[in-house]
Amino acid sequence: MRDFDQITAFLGEWGPYQKLIFILLSLSSIPNGYVGMTMVFLADIPPHHCRLPFLNSSYGGLGYNLSIPTEEVKGEIILSRCRRYTEQVDSDAVFGNDTEGCLDGWVFSKERYVSTIVTEWNLVCGDKWKPPFTITVFFFGVLVGSLLSGMISDRYGRKFVFFATMAVQTVFSLIQAASNSWELFCVLYFTVGLGQIANYCAAFILGCELLNKSYRMTFAILGMGLAYALGYACLPLFAYFIRDWRMLLVALSVPGLLYIPLWWYIPESPRWLLSQGRVEEAEAIIRAAAKKNGITPPDVIFKRDDTAEEKEDVESQNKYTWLDLLRTTNIRNITILNIIIWSIVSMTYFGLSLNTPNMDGDPYLNCLFASGTEFVGYTMMWLAGRYISRRLTLSTSVLFCGIMLLLIKLVPAELGALTVTLAMFGKISISGAFVFIYLYGIELLPTVVRNMGLGVTTMASRIGSCFSPYIAYMGTYNKALPYIIMGCISIICAFLSLLLPETKDEELPEYISQVKPLQWWVPRFC
Repeated sequence: MRDFDQITAFLGEWGPYQKLIFILLSLSSIPNGYVGMTMVFLADIPPHHCRLPFLNSSYGGLGYNLSIPTEEVKGEIILSRCRRYTEQVDSDAVFGNDTEGCLDGWVFSKERYVSTIVTEWNLVCGDKWKPPFTITVFFFGVLVGSLLSGMISDRYGRKFVFFATMAVQTVFSLIQAASNSWELFCVLYFTVGLGQIANYCAAFILGCELLNKSYRMTFAILGMGLAYALGYACLPLFAYFIRDWRMLLVALSVPGLLYIPLWWYIPESPRWLLSQGRVEEAEAIIRAAAKKNGITPPDVIFKRDDTAEEKEDVESQNKYTWLDLLRTTNIRNITILNIIIWSIVSMTYFGLSLNTPNMDGDPYLNCLFASGTEFVGYTMMWLAGRYISRRLTLSTSVLFCGIMLLLIKLVPAELGALTVTLAMFGKISISGAFVFIYLYGIELLPTVVRNMGLGVTTMASRIGSCFSPYIAYMGTYNKALPYIIMGCISIICAFLSLLLPETKDEELPEYISQVKPLQWWVPRFC
């Protein structure tokens, strides 16, 4: 089979067709930037204490001070969040020394939020495990979506999965805003997670297969990455002005409807069509692209031997399964190593992102700063990726993150600003690595199982993501512990990434037999 990039070189590298694909697919990533992070505000826990219906005093009044014990949280003495003194009915004293749970519910401060899912369904005290579990449910949806989308996309096409999952993400987010129970909210959030990751992966694969290698990294890091960061940056702005969780969900879901017209502008991947033996359809797309670029295409673009069906080793696309990711030693090593690296990077990335409310300072500003680190991280990773080898770029960024996070343990408690600064430096680095592994991953995998392989590694990475809410939750009790955990595993990941083969400035592999072996020597710089 001839090389696809060479066959389509007559299109040029950066014409109107390529620019349109770059912009539209990049913009599709904006909702993905905030969908997974909405729980930073939807599930934040406002200050609260037991409701006392027999008292008329306002929040924090003297009556509450006499009827509710105090406790120390992060060095501050506050009213107990889960206990109250028992009322004495046969004594001169109104309250005894014994305590009981909040039998009449809770009073939540409305200083910051009108409502969250915590205040809506009283997810505190005995139910305090539910907010982090809700985020874990979302990541379980992401896990399942990663697995299913890869199989469906490699079987039925990138475009179908891209638009179907965009519809799932938008529609179920809107329905989620009408949830009347926590259980229903979780079920819908699972479905949203399924659609979110499948949509992101399909757009990523589409762009990298439609664009040539000269702009593949720019699309993957600057295009998709910066659009994702823009969506992330929109979250604290929306949340600041919309303090009710239902209305916030609606406001964040509606923009998804604006992407419907993209169906008529984004084509199917010609690479995938060729792997299916659908030469005529692939050629029609390339001819349409040539017309848009003002170029006259050759009379014959693709030949029958440019399809997977005519490959001498008889690799039949329609029979590929997940087991093919373990078929040979090379692809098996790549798959296993990718699973480990992606899990660690994903756990650290989401652990830092979800830990925003536990940082000192205003959560809206902290979230905005965290989203700002995405812009810096992606830009730095793009610059590094242009001049430095893939292996060294990934390893260095993850190693730097681990060092920054471990240094937080040495920061005195009174220097909260320094803790936030180190965490943000770590976030810059891991954000760059988080988007870079998508680019690196598709360059390592062959076309015939690329989306399936990306789905499997993404699915496995969400196992790490499922633990990230609990790592962040540890920060409510010990601020340094999440950083120690994430710092240590990041350093391990940095050394493991040096084993991956180099792919910079090389053609995408088409078949499993073209997958490279692991490297056991020091990586080249460029």
